[in-house]
Amino acid sequence: MIVLHATTLQTVHLSSQTDFPAWRDAARRLATNDIPPADIVWNVGESDDLFADDASLPEVAPQVALNVPREFIDRAEAVICHSDPARFALLYRILVRLRADPNLLKIASDPDVMKLNEMEKAVRRDIHKMRAFVRFVEIGEGEDARYAAWFEPDHFIVERNAPFFVRRFTGMKWAILTPKGTAEWDGESLTIGPPASKADAPAADATEDLWLTYFTNIFNPARLKVKAMQAEMPKKYWKNLPEAALIPDLIRGADRAAREMIERMPTLPAPHHAKVQEKYWSAKEATAAPEAPAGSLDEARRQAEGCRRCPLWRDATQTVFGEGPHDARIVFVGEQPGDREDIAGKPFVGPAGKVFNDVLDEAGIDRRITYVTNAVKHFKFEPRGKRRIHFKPNVVEVLACRWWVEQELGLIQPDLAVALGATAALSLLGRAIPVTKLRGEVLTRDDGLRVFITIHPSFILRISERADAEAERTRFVEDMVAVRKLMAA
Repeated sequence: MIVLHATTLQTVHLSSQTDFPAWRDAARRLATNDIPPADIVWNVGESDDLFADDASLPEVAPQVALNVPREFIDRAEAVICHSDPARFALLYRILVRLRADPNLLKIASDPDVMKLNEMEKAVRRDIHKMRAFVRFVEIGEGEDARYAAWFEPDHFIVERNAPFFVRRFTGMKWAILTPKGTAEWDGESLTIGPPASKADAPAADATEDLWLTYFTNIFNPARLKVKAMQAEMPKKYWKNLPEAALIPDLIRGADRAAREMIERMPTLPAPHHAKVQEKYWSAKEATAAPEAPAGSLDEARRQAEGCRRCPLWRDATQTVFGEGPHDARIVFVGEQPGDREDIAGKPFVGPAGKVFNDVLDEAGIDRRITYVTNAVKHFKFEPRGKRRIHFKPNVVEVLACRWWVEQELGLIQPDLAVALGATAALSLLGRAIPVTKLRGEVLTRDDGLRVFITIHPSFILRISERADAEAERTRFVEDMVAVRKLMAA
């Protein structure tokens, strides 16, 4: 006769799908009492497990150390938003293993680490998609105006993603409804609520027609890549996007629209470039930069407007100086202004600037408290047909413009400078370094300034393969998270 002995399992009840504080507290109690992962049932809500023990969890074992890398805590907070019910057990299993092997997270081939990476990447991708595809509908008018949106995420990301929408739409009163939870902002406080159904979402409003007109007019047929578009905007999101109904017709007419657009293209240089350039340089004296450093950033900016330290000023529309608080703790240094920055007179406002802003948001860094500048203050380009194509500045030009970068650093006195690419590293360090080899490292200058090495966000835009670009962007986010931690140190 065979007798089966049932094992009593320890049950952990979490109040919600993303109740990280409760998971963390339970995991600490269980791990310090050496409760094996196989003996734990992780539950959200009530348990109906036959062998689960509903007794209270054991207290943290006295004099038992439980030290894990901060990286694990940060990543666990993201992974707990995943929709896989096994995520709680996975995180606890990794926690237990980290006690024996603190370097576990560095073993990329480990099955648990691979699953952790996969879940974290899925959550980050879902967060990015939510930010890209949420569409608000106006409800009410005047002081009673409210905005609501319906979105269908794959994971429980609403609470984690809600602060982004608060920052982006602070002046609006809005609600985002999803089947995995709701977020509501009344202009003063944020409330996270229960799941909603699509029937709760409002119908389209009058602004939808305006949006469709705008979308039709900004559609660029010359840059149409159907596969890339569907990879960036998967079809599962189309049903909730008003502009999705326009896409088939826009694709069918892309060839004809591209030919018409080419016929309308201006010759080089564009009229607005010539007008801005003429107005700008006519107001400046053709003199070299003064020998005496400026006493303030505003004075340095005025001096730089008439800079002739290298020949790049001749073809540039205007000087593009740095921008940000005069007491910023962190300074980001890029390579040089691009075409859009050259016309606008502001750094990082083009495509690379958008990637930069989005990544800072994901990493939890507010760009408004940072100072952003470039190693070279004038746009260097070469004519190619009817376009102005970015051309990398040479060593002489970088070192000539270092006069301005050093003044910016001296006046701001930041705690940290971030070199975005090899040109920025050359400017900050005065020597060429292998960025790919030293990426993620912090080098200290003779004056004590710490310099964090990473890529320029434009590098991500130049990667043709979607998967490779996604991986590089994820790594860039990780670099910015490291920067945030250095700021907090």
